[in-house]
Amino acid sequence: MDFTATLLSFAILISATQGLDPCASQPDSSDLSVIPIYGKCSPFNPPKPDSWVNTVINMASQDPARVKYLSTLVAQKTTAVPIASGQQVLSIGNYIVRVKLGTPGQLMFMVLDTSNDVAWVPCSGCSGCSATTFSPNTSSSYASLDCSLPQCAQVRGLSCPATGTAACFFNQSYGGDSSFSANLVQDSLRLANDIVPNFAFGCIKSISGGSIPPQGLLGLGRGSMSLLSQSGSLYSSVFSYCLPSFKSYYFSGSLKLGPVGQPKNIRTTPLLKNPHRPSLYYVNLTGVSVGRVRIPIAPEYIAFNPNTGAGTIIDSGTVVTRFVQPVYEAIRNEFVKHVNGPFSSIGVFETCFPATAEAEAPLLTLHFEGLSMTLPMENSLIHTTAGSRACLAIAPVPSNVNAGLNVIANLQQQNHRILFDVANSRLGIAREACN
Repeated sequence: MDFTATLLSFAILISATQGLDPCASQPDSSDLSVIPIYGKCSPFNPPKPDSWVNTVINMASQDPARVKYLSTLVAQKTTAVPIASGQQVLSIGNYIVRVKLGTPGQLMFMVLDTSNDVAWVPCSGCSGCSATTFSPNTSSSYASLDCSLPQCAQVRGLSCPATGTAACFFNQSYGGDSSFSANLVQDSLRLANDIVPNFAFGCIKSISGGSIPPQGLLGLGRGSMSLLSQSGSLYSSVFSYCLPSFKSYYFSGSLKLGPVGQPKNIRTTPLLKNPHRPSLYYVNLTGVSVGRVRIPIAPEYIAFNPNTGAGTIIDSGTVVTRFVQPVYEAIRNEFVKHVNGPFSSIGVFETCFPATAEAEAPLLTLHFEGLSMTLPMENSLIHTTAGSRACLAIAPVPSNVNAGLNVIANLQQQNHRILFDVANSRLGIAREACN
């Protein structure tokens, strides 16, 4: 199944308005901007026409695999074993970043993911890959990495001999039905006007299945192989983004890398670190309000627990916010008290009702330590194309996920500035129109 047709993705492109052309580039711009992959400014072909609710349902249907993957992450090993099997990498990317790899730079559109670290791209000669690949032979700054180097020990699915030297080779699965094999290499990475030299990433040699992002993945997680870690002092472990809504066409959001240009007056909550899942961005969710009612939630369902991995994370790759079953049911039960039914289910959305009753729908507020995030209706309800039904756009954590992990997803983050200040262990949230 074609990746761009089945996932509602967005392109993060270097762009700024010039004259009347909303797609024109500004060479001096230091920001990266976000546009829908099917918008006029996108280089990709649009998907087949479909209703918005069906498109989101199609995306959200892949959330369970991602949430299960997030709940089973473990800390990276500090040393490499002679042979290690590939681990499931089911993170489904919904945004792609425009980068240039190598010298001279080769343009690639890579999936951006805040819960992954190691980057990878298809390389020339790759079996089963898309037509657009990275060509190591034409880059003067390219270098391969072998098993003796410390970067190699950080890769999951590693396959190295017990003795002697060999290229750092690894296998990983992706999307539930796909897998790939790659060598760990390094080259220059260009983002807007910035260059990250000697950036380590996987050079994919072969893939199977149809879920592999056609031009690779770039991780913004907290691990040692992520963009933040490899860029060192360039971005000082600070970035923020504003994601546009699914229907955004010309106008774009933005990704800001580094402390310069970040909002000064923004309310923040502590970023928590879990040693069992060191790549993920945990926050302390203290409660949820439906309208003026703060719903009763047993502390153990939302408490951060570094021993088990339970808690709440902010994630760019999950589509619909997921709560553990008791929390979801408490939110839903209070919500339906305020809205006239009848209620029905559409796909993953269990609380759908006549759109004529939308005016009665209460606002949802997520309470974090130090700040509260009240979701506008566009972030909490989704409508059918005909407009006859509206659905509460949250869902329960899949039943096959045994860890108490709540996920604040990209639908609820849209049109907000989300600041990740890893250096100072804080996350900021502020309303910002970025359509």
